[in-house]
Amino acid sequence: MSENLTTLLRSKTKTIKINRDLPTAIIGERINPTGRKAVLEALQAGNFDIVRKDALDQVAAGAAALDINAGVPGADEPALIQQIIRNVTEVVDAPLCIDTADPLALAAALSIYEGKALINSVNGEEHSLARVLPLAKEYGAAVIGLCMDNNGIPATAEQRFAVAARIIERATKIGIALEDVVIDPLAMAMSADSKAGRVTLDTIEMVVREFGVNISMGASNISFGMPDRKFINATYIAMAIRAGLTCPITNPLQTEVHTAILAADLSMGRDEYGMGWIKAYRKREKGKVVS
Repeated sequence: MSENLTTLLRSKTKTIKINRDLPTAIIGERINPTGRKAVLEALQAGNFDIVRKDALDQVAAGAAALDINAGVPGADEPALIQQIIRNVTEVVDAPLCIDTADPLALAAALSIYEGKALINSVNGEEHSLARVLPLAKEYGAAVIGLCMDNNGIPATAEQRFAVAARIIERATKIGIALEDVVIDPLAMAMSADSKAGRVTLDTIEMVVREFGVNISMGASNISFGMPDRKFINATYIAMAIRAGLTCPITNPLQTEVHTAILAADLSMGRDEYGMGWIKAYRKREKGKVVS
């Protein structure tokens, strides 16, 4: 089994370590206009108050890093993502995950970011590898590799592993350190395929066993189309942590999911004397963490 690698992310003033021997590093997902009408309308109007509040709330709730998405239809995404970064970094010191499919927006974001960012994301398609990996190398960023390619999302764990291996090979070939490649095995809706959850868990285990890299994913995708999603999400994220997930992109304000992450860390021996669990319990009791 490969050594568990450490991915470092930095803001101007703070460095975080992501490693399977450490508590799970939550990447807060809420600074994203997709599916959030209030955020979309605010950004369209040039109002960043919600973005700033989301940044503060997520860090207060335990997010180690923040995902930043500026996908507003019709907007100048390179300019907008820079504005979001400036507003977020004014109020929190958490490292950022730059979430965009636009290479111009990605380059614009990386050019002003003071620190070491995480890029979300690259995949196994040739055009994606050719556009994103050189930017990661140029700016010294870490990068999330999605287990999909020109043929879409593979149906089996073995096929997803092969895509992950190809991304890792291409990244390391141009000088990106292995520890700076984070793999996303892709959590798919179990409402559409009852085996989807198992395939993702098996992929995590295979990638970790072979490469020791860190693992991220949007864990809430797994419950799409199902009732009582928060309970599915909480259970699944704990199982994924056992399989090797280290930095999920999720909502730290959702009590059930955040509590499941804390319980998983405690169960895995990553919470010395249970102090993280106890601290979070006291905050919940005081009503400081809201779902």
